[in-house]
Amino acid sequence: MFQGASAINLDAKGRMSIPARHRDALAVQCEGRLTLTRHPHGCLLFFPRPVWESHREQISAWPMSARAWQRIFLGNACDVEMDSAGRILISPELRAAVGLAKDVMLLGMGSHFEIWDAAKLNDNEQEAVAGGMPDVLSNFSF
Repeated sequence: MFQGASAINLDAKGRMSIPARHRDALAVQCEGRLTLTRHPHGCLLFFPRPVWESHREQISAWPMSARAWQRIFLGNACDVEMDSAGRILISPELRAAVGLAKDVMLLGMGSHFEIWDAAKLNDNEQEAVAGGMPDVLSNFSF
């Protein structure tokens, strides 16, 4: 399970260093073979390849009425590999699609990660809090 937030800087080539606490787990779980794709909320999804392959099969089976959503997830999917320094290269197309520049946030979301532009994530979280807790969480507490 991946969890936690990490502030990361993309280098000039669009490479992102995977935090050490996740790097070893990814090396064991998927030998550094990963998949990135777009999410309609304005971030990238970052999967260990075996996890992505399960999702890809489900998405491929969606009906024609969901073809636009298949394009978002499958049409933008990009296989990447961690290099020897524990970095991944985010393609210029994916960076542009979600507005990634230099300051990004990597969020562990259990079986996968989200990669956000840091400012966009902050705005998104402020908007969510201002909108109040959704009804589905009304009985949730710590």
